Order: sequence, then C-alpha cells, then structure tokens
Amino acid sequence: MKFSLSLALLTTFFVASCSEEPPQPTRHRVANYPPSRTEEYPPQQQPFNPNGPVQPMGTPQTETAASPPPTAAPTKVAKGDYPYGIPVPGKPHLVESPYSPGKYVDVEGFPPGTEVKDPYTDKIFLVP
Repeated sequence: MKFSLSLALLTTFFVASCSEEPPQPTRHRVANYPPSRTEEYPPQQQPFNPNGPVQPMGTPQTETAASPPPTAAPTKVAKGDYPYGIPVPGKPHLVESPYSPGKYVDVEGFPPGTEVKDPYTDKIFLVP
C-alpha cells in the first residue's frame, strides 16, 4: 500500500512538471544614469581665501568680482604684513614656506601676491 501511494505521488509530480506552461516573462529595470557633465578636468584651482564663503563640493563656481575684506575687524592682518614664500631654484612651482624651513609648498596656478595657507603651520604667506 505504501509503495503504490508513493508511486502515485511520484507520477503526479512528474506529470505536473512536464506541463507546457510558458514561463512568466522577467521584467528588467532600465538604468537611469545622470546626464554626463561637461566640466573641465581637472577643475581650475582657486586661490585660498580663509574669509571667503564656504561652497559645497560639486557646485560650480561663478566668476564674480572679489569684494575687499571688511575693515571693521581689528584683528585682521593687512596683506603687506604677510611674509613671502622663498622660491626654490630649478622648480618654478615650488616655494619654501617662511614658517617651516625645508618644507615645500606647491603654488602652481596662483598668481604672484596671492595669499596661500601653509599646510604645515596653517599660517598665511604670499606667493612670490
């Protein structure tokens, strides 16, 4: 009796698996990529301005005329009070920091007279 019951179940499963039902079509999602950017690479390096507005990463900068810093701050150091970096002979884009001798700072892209922050001491000096 057990054998005939097992044989009947096995036959039922076999017949059910051989039926010709078409498989359900699988739907795939289409990838939505953001539009490609046409920004210049690498981005243009901007001079360091410690009192300038903070701009989030990825936001393109607009060219505006730089306004002079406010004169109301009595602790503000005048531009002429900052020392100049020392040019490194044979390396046109490197200067030696006046605050940390022997340490070089890359100032490529900064025009002469621009304020630059020394990455070793966080003090400001001018590009020669």
